[in-house]
Amino acid sequence: MQNSLELNYESILEFQQNRDQYLMIDHATQVIPGKSAIGYKNLSEKEWFFKIHWPGDPNMPGALQFEAMVQMSSLAILTLPNNKNKVLYLVSANNLKFIKKVLPNNLLNLEAEIKSFKRGLAKCVAHGHINNEVVCKAEFNLILPDEIKKYKL
Repeated sequence: MQNSLELNYESILEFQQNRDQYLMIDHATQVIPGKSAIGYKNLSEKEWFFKIHWPGDPNMPGALQFEAMVQMSSLAILTLPNNKNKVLYLVSANNLKFIKKVLPNNLLNLEAEIKSFKRGLAKCVAHGHINNEVVCKAEFNLILPDEIKKYKL
């Protein structure tokens, strides 16, 4: 197996630029640079979005579930040599599925795989699960602008 990393909250902040309250991951239990990332978001009932989405029926918005998947995927790219703390952008998404509500006090486990990473373009797949049941999944592409600039004609 390739060398893997475990990143706690403070370590995640060293690799990527999202901050409270938009950081949607708490811990990366296994990151294999350029390949995959596994981790979680521990959803306290005090999360800002539960107060407004929806009163009387609080749940994590699908857009934030998707953001959590993107952030976990980005760790697999940002842990590659010379990519620490660079900016990644989401450029497309396909096959987004939000299967079950994500509720206060859930532990949203996230698994992301980099299908390919060439010339600054990453093709990714990710899913979130709670108690071994998939609750969300998506395919998407990220770009690393610093890398893409090297290939401009």
